[in-house]
Amino acid sequence: MVKHPVKTIVKVALPVPLRKVFDYTVPANVAPSDLQAGTRVQVPFGKRTLIGIVQGVTQDSAIELTALKSIKEVLDDCPALTPEIMALCNWAAQYYHHPIGEVYSQAIPTLLRNQNIPMLAKSVRWQLTQKGRLLGLEQLNRAKKQQEALAFLREHPVGLHEPILKSFNITQAIIKALHEKGLIEPHEETTSHPQRQADNCLAETPLSLNPEQARAVNQINQTQTFQVLALEGITGSGKTEVYLHAIEHCLRRNRQALVLVPEIGLTPQTINHFKRRFNAPVVSLHSNLSDKERLDSWNRSRLGGAAVIIGTRSALFTATQNLGLIVVDEEHDLSYKQQEGFRFNARDLAIIRAQQENIPVVLGSATPSLETSQNAQLKRYQHLYLSQRAGQASTPKFRIQDIRQKALTHGLSPELLKEIKDCLRKEQQALVFINRRGFSPVLMCHDCGWLKECPHCEHRMTLHNSPPHLHCHHCNYQLRPPKHCAQCKSTDLRPIGMGTERLEENLSQLFPDTAVIRIDRDSTQRKYAMQQHLARINSGEPCILVGTQMLAKGHHFPKVTLVAICDLDSGLFSADFRATEHTAQLLMQVAGRAGRGSEQGVVFLQTHQPDHPMFQVLLQHSYHEFAKQLIIERKCLGMPPFGHIALLKSESITPSAAENFLHQVEKWLAATASALGVELWGPAPALMPKKAGRYRFQILFKAQTRRQLHQLLTPLVTHLDNQNERQVRWNLDIDPVTLD
Repeated sequence: MVKHPVKTIVKVALPVPLRKVFDYTVPANVAPSDLQAGTRVQVPFGKRTLIGIVQGVTQDSAIELTALKSIKEVLDDCPALTPEIMALCNWAAQYYHHPIGEVYSQAIPTLLRNQNIPMLAKSVRWQLTQKGRLLGLEQLNRAKKQQEALAFLREHPVGLHEPILKSFNITQAIIKALHEKGLIEPHEETTSHPQRQADNCLAETPLSLNPEQARAVNQINQTQTFQVLALEGITGSGKTEVYLHAIEHCLRRNRQALVLVPEIGLTPQTINHFKRRFNAPVVSLHSNLSDKERLDSWNRSRLGGAAVIIGTRSALFTATQNLGLIVVDEEHDLSYKQQEGFRFNARDLAIIRAQQENIPVVLGSATPSLETSQNAQLKRYQHLYLSQRAGQASTPKFRIQDIRQKALTHGLSPELLKEIKDCLRKEQQALVFINRRGFSPVLMCHDCGWLKECPHCEHRMTLHNSPPHLHCHHCNYQLRPPKHCAQCKSTDLRPIGMGTERLEENLSQLFPDTAVIRIDRDSTQRKYAMQQHLARINSGEPCILVGTQMLAKGHHFPKVTLVAICDLDSGLFSADFRATEHTAQLLMQVAGRAGRGSEQGVVFLQTHQPDHPMFQVLLQHSYHEFAKQLIIERKCLGMPPFGHIALLKSESITPSAAENFLHQVEKWLAATASALGVELWGPAPALMPKKAGRYRFQILFKAQTRRQLHQLLTPLVTHLDNQNERQVRWNLDIDPVTLD
């Protein structure tokens, strides 16, 4: 280490895939006090200029002073990352073995990552100069619009902001002309976010609670320090009302609440619900917002102007002034785990953040993950259970329909069609669930059996009809549907199987007088499309809802009395050890949309496996009982929650390179893994062996404790970083939720 007693060295974390921070010198015009940890700086990096985060200042560096570059600019007057968020990022970077610069980058809005702009937006207020106040208006007779603008500004001596001037037809050209004549001058002002008031935080009267809800709310409100509270409640039991009462208590203590939801589609619905309840600022953070909207919400939260922050997984890193409660809704949902780049789990990090800030965190679900169930059983989490539906709603009745050897109409049994018809006759709504997008999952040649596969994934492409195209949902490759078979040149190409588009079309033909509303990723791409669909459903008009698992999560449709599940069998035979758990959760979540109003609900399940043990336990008992049985199976296998796993994945354009890379890893690790008691499973092809033109292999690491696992993985990551392997890409996934 080289000591530089005079020159200050600043350590900067950059958004690059290198597990290190970089040393820069500080220009003479920058005071060390301006370089607080968490501050954004602009620095040269190779031939590029990047925006990084200051991690600290020192006078020591492993590099000679003459070889160090200087930072170009300090971008903010105060740190973009608070000490609390930096602590969370530092923990996450170490636990997930991810470069710290990329983790910091995840924690700030996109605009601040890539552009040299201030954190707080500045607006321009135009005010008269002394010359502008004294000049005779007649001197502008030859410029009538300038004359009118000057007269208008004299009526507002404190000046007006540009948007207001624009609304009165005072254009930029007029403003520029008056400025050049010295009649007006600009005053830059930082957008402020006023502090909210804790008093009178309710905008509407809360709903009354049943005894179970009241006990849950009391337990949460009495918890003022770190504690994980697992709120398990059957679908329709009023978990949201529990959240709202707990957040009200939090706001009355003049503290902020952070609410995580799994899907963007749930955010508008949740936002509206919370805005109706609270007389306090509620902001959202999710990818459907523009970059400017997200920056504004982030600033309002950071400065304390937002009372409730609602968002998807990345909202976890939002800074706050005085956080008092974290809620993770639908905590079991797979979308809390990021599957690319920085592979963090927002649910798990929410617990770490709550622990670091010494506040309670509520994990809510009707179908909790086995990890949460086991922690509740071991009393690590406080278990709160809601066993009854709220209000007058009753639990739905299940009907299993064996469709083996049965004649189906467009994939629907005669009994199901009769149920839908009866539902509509009663002016109610039906929901038909199928977990496949598009028109058809396969395009097949009727003459020779050829199937159209993605050339980059060796996986069948999905046919879409609006607009017509074939789409690989794994690598996003798209092309026009072919007119001829690539194998025998036949023109008899047929769509095989059912997707949401085809089901929508078929139901529209079978029920021509009824609106069919499709909700999937394709039908909700346009901004506000989801809100429009939900508004139409909530109007109560008789209709048929068709959709994927987007419809299964947290939606409250009081008029839906029939839920039909068309195809859930594929989830029963996956090679992923978590597949049964995920399928059971999906079944119960979809079923939970039925009968949430005053009418009894019916769940109609079509299956080729009516005697499958999962269906028998779930439908005769409950998800709670099913989870107990599944936990026993996991314990026998030593898999989570009774063990800890990680996946090392390799990929290359040649399969031998990807496989050989992992064989070398296995050889290098074998002795250490054995000494630590860590099992190595593999190398083996990934469950999806080829994706986006690259062959994929993986090794699964399994250990009894996290400590054992990380003792093995920490030196492994350092070793792989030093390999400089160009043919093979690799990534490490800690606590993976799927094995694909």
